[in-house]
Order: sequence, then C-alpha cells, then structure tokens
Amino acid sequence: MAKSLKLLLTENVEALGIVGDVVTVRTGYARNFLLPRNLATTPSDDLVKQLAGKRADAEKMVAAQRKAREELSGKLNGIEVTLIRSCNDAGILYGAITQQDVAKALNDLGHTVKPRDIRIAQTIKRLDNYDVQVKLDNDLASTVKLHVKPDRELDVDKDAEPAGAAGGAETEAQSAMKRQEAAEEAAKATRGTWGAGKPAATDSKSDAPKGEKKSKGDKAEKADKPEKKAKADDGEKKAKKK
Repeated sequence: MAKSLKLLLTENVEALGIVGDVVTVRTGYARNFLLPRNLATTPSDDLVKQLAGKRADAEKMVAAQRKAREELSGKLNGIEVTLIRSCNDAGILYGAITQQDVAKALNDLGHTVKPRDIRIAQTIKRLDNYDVQVKLDNDLASTVKLHVKPDRELDVDKDAEPAGAAGGAETEAQSAMKRQEAAEEAAKATRGTWGAGKPAATDSKSDAPKGEKKSKGDKAEKADKPEKKAKADDGEKKAKKK
C-alpha cells in the first residue's frame, strides 16, 4: 500500500491548498479526512478545467485574506492586553494563561484572531509583563504586550512584593547581599570600639608607654649620680683628718 496519494482539491483546505491544487498527502489523511468530506478527488485534466472558474474565485479570496492579515498584523504590533487572574500572595497564578485566553482578550478589543495564531514561548503562571507573539502567516508576526495582574490586593510585606507585580522589586539575592554588608559594617564598628578603649602598654619602671625611648634628660640624671657620690666621700674624709 502506498504511503501517500496525489489528489485534486475540490475545496479550499486550510494549511494545504485551494481548490484546483494537486497535492500529495498521506494515505490515512486522504481516506479518513479529505475523501469522506468531498474535499478532494482523483486528479484528471477534465476536472482541472471544470474547477478553473472556482479556482479563480478562490485566488481572489486568498488575496483579500492576505491583505486583511497584513493590516491586522500592523495593528496588533504593540497592542497591550491586561488579564486579571486569581493568585496567591506570592503572585503565583492558580491557573496558567492559555492561547485561548489571549485570543479572547484580543477579540474583545476588536482584533479577530484564532487561538492557534497565538505563540506563547513560556508557561505563564505568575503575575508579570510578557511579550506574546501573534503569527497570522508564515511571514506575518506581531508582538503583543500582556500584563497579568491580581484580582485583589496582595497581603505581602513592603520589601517582599511578588516578582513582576511591581517594577523594581528587590530580589532575594539582593536582600541577602544587603544583610551581609550590614553585618560586616557592624562587625567593623565593634572592633573599632574595642581598640579605642584598650589602654596602651607601659613600662613597669616608668610611666612612659612600653617601648618608648627615654629622653636625654633621664640619661643625664643617671650620669650625675656617681659624681655626686664621689664628692660626698671626699667631704667625709677631710672632716675626719681635722
């Protein structure tokens, strides 16, 4: 059994072709979808000629759709959408934002898009601002600004707001760094206080601080002591002779 078949489209089939196109498709897709719905048939020259008028109308319709998509893509670029969701006090949503949610919000604003046109690059389960791509065609993509906000006032500390709920919120790493710096400053201040109150070491033989060199006057005083003693001994000897 052949794995693929060539068929002539008798109707427009999205993402496959328009009426009058000869396409190659998998056997299962042909037998289970295209043929039972009369969307395609076995190709022949006669059928191609019969479908020529219908194909011309389809080409005009495709051109009109392309023009409309180009205009819509230009309008969508930079559009801002706000979704209000329930979450806990840490800003974590109870349910993730889906393609259907974004598509519905855009349709409510008057922009006709389908959920499959929405491209969400990451799981959205937190209060924050996101860039969401809307791809209307292979070469037509726009970026929509999505704001996810809480449905109530969150019960959080002023210094611990949920990520993305308020611009410039301090991260846990930054908070830890500030606490460490504060602790180091306190330790330095404590060491400085101990150093200021500690008495200077002094020499046991004098009041001068230990290690300080003695002045010249102290040396001269010590040198005079033997000379005074010698004069006193001479005086005693003279007194005894008289």
